[in-house]
Amino acid sequence: MRRRNHSDELKAKVVLEALRGVDTANVIGKRYGVHPLMVAKWKKQAVELLPTLFSKENKGEKEQWQRREAELFQQIGQLKYELDWVKKKASLFSD
Repeated sequence: MRRRNHSDELKAKVVLEALRGVDTANVIGKRYGVHPLMVAKWKKQAVELLPTLFSKENKGEKEQWQRREAELFQQIGQLKYELDWVKKKASLFSD
């Protein structure tokens, strides 16, 4: 059986309905064509992430990760350049 990828919008709709508590996971799942266990899993993930949703630390952390990612990509580029240079020089001596 092939795994289905659900859109973020669909997940948000399902989670909002699950959080309202009007219908059961079975009813919500049937309405959106999603297994009830997925409804429960997405709801649990949303509830776990709610405390950090409005945290200012989270935004700073994201910027910090983006800067670190840029640094790492720069290092990768530099190392690739150096490796190509070494390979070129090594091929001159092996001929």
